[in-house]
Amino acid sequence: MTSRNSQWATAARPLEVDVFAREESRQLLQLRAPSLDDRTADRLAETLGDLPLGIEQAAVWLSETGMPADEYLRLFEQQAAELMLSDPPPDYPLSVAAAWNVSLERLQKNHPAALQLLQVCAFFAPEPISRRLLTGVRDAPVPPELAAALSDPIRLGRAIREINRYALARINHSTNTIQLHRLVQRVLINQMPDTVREQMRAGAHRLLAKGDPSAPADPGQWRQYGELLPHVISSRAVESTDMWVRQLVLNEIQYMFSWGDHEGSRDLAQQAYETWKRVDGEDAEHVLMAAKLYGDALRILGHYRMAYELDQRTREAMTRTLGPEHERTLEIISILAWDLRMRGDFARASELDQQIFDTSRRLFGPNDVSTLIVAHRVALNLRLTGDFRKALELDQDTYRRKLEELGENALSTLGTLAGVAVDRQEAGEYIEARDQQQEVVSRYEYNYGPTNPNTIGGYRGLAVAERRAGRHERALELSAKALALFRNRYGDNYPDTLAALLAHSVDVRHSGDLQQALDLSERGCQGYARLFGDEHPHTLGAQVNHAVCLRLLGRGQEARRLNERLLPALGEKLGENHPNVLACSTNLAADLYELGEVQASVELSTRTLEQSRQRLGPDHPATLATSVNLALGMRLLGRVDEADALQTDTLARYAQVLGEDHPATVAAAENRPANCDIDPMPL
Repeated sequence: MTSRNSQWATAARPLEVDVFAREESRQLLQLRAPSLDDRTADRLAETLGDLPLGIEQAAVWLSETGMPADEYLRLFEQQAAELMLSDPPPDYPLSVAAAWNVSLERLQKNHPAALQLLQVCAFFAPEPISRRLLTGVRDAPVPPELAAALSDPIRLGRAIREINRYALARINHSTNTIQLHRLVQRVLINQMPDTVREQMRAGAHRLLAKGDPSAPADPGQWRQYGELLPHVISSRAVESTDMWVRQLVLNEIQYMFSWGDHEGSRDLAQQAYETWKRVDGEDAEHVLMAAKLYGDALRILGHYRMAYELDQRTREAMTRTLGPEHERTLEIISILAWDLRMRGDFARASELDQQIFDTSRRLFGPNDVSTLIVAHRVALNLRLTGDFRKALELDQDTYRRKLEELGENALSTLGTLAGVAVDRQEAGEYIEARDQQQEVVSRYEYNYGPTNPNTIGGYRGLAVAERRAGRHERALELSAKALALFRNRYGDNYPDTLAALLAHSVDVRHSGDLQQALDLSERGCQGYARLFGDEHPHTLGAQVNHAVCLRLLGRGQEARRLNERLLPALGEKLGENHPNVLACSTNLAADLYELGEVQASVELSTRTLEQSRQRLGPDHPATLATSVNLALGMRLLGRVDEADALQTDTLARYAQVLGEDHPATVAAAENRPANCDIDPMPL
């Protein structure tokens, strides 16, 4: 006995007959229409939800009409009701739509609340719908019978029981969900009058808004946002004018961004921005919030020009409608500083963020969350402009305040702790920085999982820290891991993939595989040039590392020419005493030494050492690298006493700062020229 009535379970042992497996759908379609390729058959099966009757009916239609599958798919999207009501296969007494109509008519007559519940659920995705979305709702814009059921758990239970009785939806008691087949949804929607259709769609939107946890950055709520997301998209919630529904859409955008689905975040943000702007104009507050989120997604995906132009328009609109000192206006101005960093203008970005920081402290106080966010960016600017100690002091203060206000494992808090680690690293505290970066990675892994982009970025940061601490094998392992994870999730052109590629190229060079390192470095440099432009400080810094590889491969003249071009370009962008400029100068001195131009090497090293001692301090490893190269040159010029004294002092400092077994200490003792690597810092 086959039946849709679940009450047969009282008379016999039931066996549920599910929809086809995809392979079964494909076989039946290709049996009736042998010309169908696998891909087209899969598309048809997906559209029909692998429902046996729907598959059979479509297969017969294609076979008897000769209609191309692509045309059928287009027609199905436009005229699904007519196709589902067409003549059924001879083996079946009913069409797809008619198969459910008898049950739906009985519900309409005897249990209207159950039918109305199905009608609301028809606007959700054909994914499981959590019963908690349907429980305890008292303000949904739905008919009175359904409103009574949504506010009364007993009535709701009865409605679900009737739905289950006729197998019009799948009720899963273990997950407490209800799920409609996509063709049942189409039948329901096609049969509703326009007024009922809009009422039920609005009801679905309100039910979804009720499920909003209102915490899109909290990983504890990501599962719930993930469950809501397909329903938000399928119900076209972005078209709702309800303020709570719009807030849910904004929160879903933020959830996807935080979780790491940056393309999904961009697509929904773009849709919300364009839809709401068309309805309410570009000055409406919710439109401006969507614009801000859209810009964030564009930026992280590397579309810097588009983000900058959008952020400029958003700032003008916010200033006009909210005022120049409104919290959101200040936030978008700080984001414009972010855009400036992407364009390579670190000095202007630093000025802009400092202005916003001062204003935020005056208006909101030093512990306000918005003030702390800008404080983090001010420290980031200090780091990029080479003021590592100032950045460290500010980051440590911001971290303490974020601990109090946000908790130790909030993304924002961990981001600042990661900043503290980078500050220490760039200030020369390699061992301490490595230990702190390890703590950051452990907390990212525990709270956000190993594939979250913040965690993957943590692996890359830890790889750099391990390399600086002298643990090259561990660094190589970590940078390879970060590169693979970023590639798998975002592809080769994602900004963080390129940063991981460049870090890995340096680690491969330290492993001794110079040709592979050069190949990786060349790809990374080309990627940065496409992403940022040829003259961006990060593009120039990547080429400084590339020049080291060239020299070590015996291509000293190429390395020299490259560094001679890079040195003034970096100086113009960053200032003559910037640490990256000094690193390039140190490497150029090594090029000259290897090429036999010892006098020029010593003169350059002498100037660079004086600048490094003033800017970085006498014990900074980069300063000591310059000392190594100067001592080597002095010895060849016959200034042996000076060279011995400088080398002895340098080795003692290396041992104190990095330890006697650190590769840099060992290389200095063996009179090998030193190199300075430049690792791109977060923007």
